[in-house]
Amino acid sequence: MTVRARSAAVREPGKTADRSCMLFPWPGEAGRAFAQSFWRFPMTRIILSLILIASGTFAAERRAKNVILFLGDAGGIPTLHAASLYKHNHPQKLFLQSLPYIALSDTSAADAWVTDSAAGMSAIVTGQKTNNGVISQSAAAVRGKRDGEVLQTILEHAEQRGLSTGVLTNMVITDATAAACYAHSNDRSRAGEIFAQVIRPRFGDGVDVLIGAGRDRVIESTAKLGIQVESALREKGIAFRDSLAAISDQDRRVAALFNTHDFDVSDAVRRAIRILSKNRKGYFLMVEWDAHTDNLRRGLEQVIQLDAAIRETASMTGPDTLILFTADHSFDLRVRGGKAGQPMLPEEGTQAPAKARPAIRVDDGHTGEQVLVAAQGPGAERVHGFLTNADLFHIMMAAYGWDKTGAAISGRAAR
Repeated sequence: MTVRARSAAVREPGKTADRSCMLFPWPGEAGRAFAQSFWRFPMTRIILSLILIASGTFAAERRAKNVILFLGDAGGIPTLHAASLYKHNHPQKLFLQSLPYIALSDTSAADAWVTDSAAGMSAIVTGQKTNNGVISQSAAAVRGKRDGEVLQTILEHAEQRGLSTGVLTNMVITDATAAACYAHSNDRSRAGEIFAQVIRPRFGDGVDVLIGAGRDRVIESTAKLGIQVESALREKGIAFRDSLAAISDQDRRVAALFNTHDFDVSDAVRRAIRILSKNRKGYFLMVEWDAHTDNLRRGLEQVIQLDAAIRETASMTGPDTLILFTADHSFDLRVRGGKAGQPMLPEEGTQAPAKARPAIRVDDGHTGEQVLVAAQGPGAERVHGFLTNADLFHIMMAAYGWDKTGAAISGRAAR
């Protein structure tokens, strides 16, 4: 007996096969009735098929046009917790703690369990771990002695594909976290060599928006290499500004460098996005804000400033923007006391009683525990579980719809 004959033999006389299970898994008469109408009326089949195709296409093509990476330098989970208690007198009241997708990220370097900012940020923006002190080169590098392989960063992938790019920090613009986005060096301390790569980029036409501290350091360190910064930037079409207020709405490319670490992060982010958004292809922006708590009050205040900037950015950007927060490493801070309704720190200018146990204890050093990753927007669903710092590069690349070479990838592969 053939397969066709066996199939016909098991049907009830006078009845066709029940096809409800072929497309509609609903049980009983409801599923059977809907299935029969589906097969009987061609227009029903056409409409439903179009809906299914459209929904599948939408899911497959859900891509980020823009990615904004917020980086709390030394902003580990203990510091975030302390900042929430300090500001709101309640745990988990920071805006970033309300982002819908969260994960824990390992921060180790290739050569040490406790990373510095150079190795920590290099892993985040290149997808490969490297050694402490090394900027976006492979682990074959030996600090100050030997180069490793150049590792292309997420910013450089964006440049290569014609997106606009920006780096914003209240640290020196050539310091490790910012430098890892746009430069490659076997020694994080080589400020002149690092900034020279803004002027002579490896990919695209280089960073479009630079906002940060260290103006004099940049000018002096590049002068030793024979580079006159202002004229070199001008030749590349980059305006050289000395304050946020000096940034013009007409600027399409700008380097705003200051001799202070104290400026308004929310204002700076607004100005950066205003410029970067002029590119219809999209943009990548990295925002670093110092959260080191060796100066405890200042560190907590800066976490609060960054959190306010993330809140504002989330409200002003559209559904085509992935917002991702993390830290390059944690810091040795612990909440050891305190009560609801009481301040976590003594009033400024006063001291706690000599025998009083401080509510927050700080030792001056990086620590190796996992840090928070929090995200919203297209691609944020990949942020879950336990990650490595290098995984964040792949999450951002997939959000854009690129593989690690910068080529476009299919919707299914992006997941």
